[in-house]
Amino acid sequence: MLGAITGAHGIKGEVVLKVFTEELKAIASYGPLSNEDGSASFEIEALRAVKAGAAARLKGVRDRNAAEALKGTGLYVDRTALGDADEAEDEFYQTDLIGLAVEQERMGRIGFITAVHDFGAGDLLEIKLEETGKKVLLPFSKEAVPVVDMKGHRVVVEPPEGLWDDGSKGPPPGQEG
Repeated sequence: MLGAITGAHGIKGEVVLKVFTEELKAIASYGPLSNEDGSASFEIEALRAVKAGAAARLKGVRDRNAAEALKGTGLYVDRTALGDADEAEDEFYQTDLIGLAVEQERMGRIGFITAVHDFGAGDLLEIKLEETGKKVLLPFSKEAVPVVDMKGHRVVVEPPEGLWDDGSKGPPPGQEG
């Protein structure tokens, strides 16, 4: 997902976008975007920064009602349009992290990544723990995730002290190996 439509801007059909590309204007450089299931296509005709993110004029959206109807729509591009991330520079596409095994050095495999979130304070990995099925969040930082092994389809984690329920560096109680 490169972005999401969060609402309407003005009365002439502009939408407000939350943009997930490194640079705001990059979202318009991938060509037409689609919704999650690919049933709708969106072409950005104009884009500018606004306080809430970006205001965009989408081809075919000409009034506020049409713009408001798109609120909550995720904007996607075919994975092949993104090219390859530079793993040597610790660059990864969030979508490529989903499904990777999560290992902890002293415990082995503890689960897998189900999602990557950004609630405004940095990326968080959502990890589903294998033994209980419980989902936990872990900051996606070099300290908490020292190893991202895309070829090995895994990440190694070192959660900060007290992050999980029992105050240890391991998974919640019942997850000990």
